[in-house]
Amino acid sequence: MAIDYGLKRTGIAVTDPLQIIASGLTTLNSPDLIKFLKEYTSNEEVELIILGEPKNLDDSDTHATHLVNKISEKIKKELPSIPLKFVDERYTSKMASKAMIEMGMKKKDRRNKALVDEIAATIMLQEYIANK
Repeated sequence: MAIDYGLKRTGIAVTDPLQIIASGLTTLNSPDLIKFLKEYTSNEEVELIILGEPKNLDDSDTHATHLVNKISEKIKKELPSIPLKFVDERYTSKMASKAMIEMGMKKKDRRNKALVDEIAATIMLQEYIANK
């Protein structure tokens, strides 16, 4: 499972059982993330959670790094049996926007930030699968 965490919204992606293809699962309001994860993991097997780590081009922290670190601690506390790993999330939102254009989505639909977050999580997870 991949999580693209943001102050307002969080995109979630998962893989198929063979871990070949990543698919967007949902976008939710960030305050609802822990509740969602508890419910989801009680019904579905999750081997690993990857969490997008926001970094600047020079590898320094961004304004959002602190938020992601805080939520990672909450996830570890609430779901201690599921390993959590940080992955670089630089460019995923731009890649998501580009993918939406390539899919032929209308400009109005591409402005949907929730969809961008979900696609960004999918890109993070697909890259993780491809590089493991």
